[in-house]
Amino acid sequence: MDITHNDTEQQQDSTQDYGALQELGDCYTSVGNYTEAHKCYEKAAGLEPDEPGPYVGLGVIALQRDQLEDAEIAFRVACRLDADCSKAYTGLAMVAQQRRDYKQAFEMYLKCLELDVDNLIALLGLFQTSCRMGSFAKVIHYLQLYLNMHPGDTSVMFPLAALYLKDDKLEEAQKILSDLLTMDPDNKDAANLLEEVEHSLNKAKQAGVQTG
Repeated sequence: MDITHNDTEQQQDSTQDYGALQELGDCYTSVGNYTEAHKCYEKAAGLEPDEPGPYVGLGVIALQRDQLEDAEIAFRVACRLDADCSKAYTGLAMVAQQRRDYKQAFEMYLKCLELDVDNLIALLGLFQTSCRMGSFAKVIHYLQLYLNMHPGDTSVMFPLAALYLKDDKLEEAQKILSDLLTMDPDNKDAANLLEEVEHSLNKAKQAGVQTG
């Protein structure tokens, strides 16, 4: 009985240590202290070898250091440990994007968003790769989903308006840019894009009048 009780206590301590180390690693990563972060993630992986978190952390560090092969290996380990680890797929997408393998990056960002539609890094990465590939329909879908959850997020409103314009949805682009400029009147990019959209709308109306 005592042995079982002690084992349970040790497991709880181990889980608490793992959580603390993982959090500490994330903190070190966020301030750019990758050496200390690396130590924390390695200790955390030793305590909980089946958890994907430390490997995602190690992948992020390798990515920051431009060690793409090491980053890919770490993210693949995380995916193997948890097939639904959206952060690991984001990491693999970022590795592919760095290698200019936009098709692979696009697929990995999509996989991430299927698991977590709320991942802004994956969303903006998908936007960047779609611009390289000229494939916009799926991106528009996920940008709209994200904006439904976070109305007024200007970092998503602008790329969505740009995609509407590319997709010839001029009225949708006009509305979203007008909303954006109501919230952020000094946004010059949005103002310039709105001018372009309204110019295209006027041309379309004039063409309609002439053909009518």
